[in-house]
Amino acid sequence: MEKYVCNICGYVYDPEQGDPDGGIAPGTAFADLPDDWICPICGSGKDEFVPE
Repeated sequence: MEKYVCNICGYVYDPEQGDPDGGIAPGTAFADLPDDWICPICGSGKDEFVPE
């Protein structure tokens, strides 16, 4: 699965790790994240992320 990077702060969403603090289980693809998921560092929406 592909990693995605936040254009604002540089946070990398790694599907293998998920976002446990945000309630996202490991193994969750970026495309499967809820539409209201936000960057855990800066709070940007999914539209600010690009493939790594």
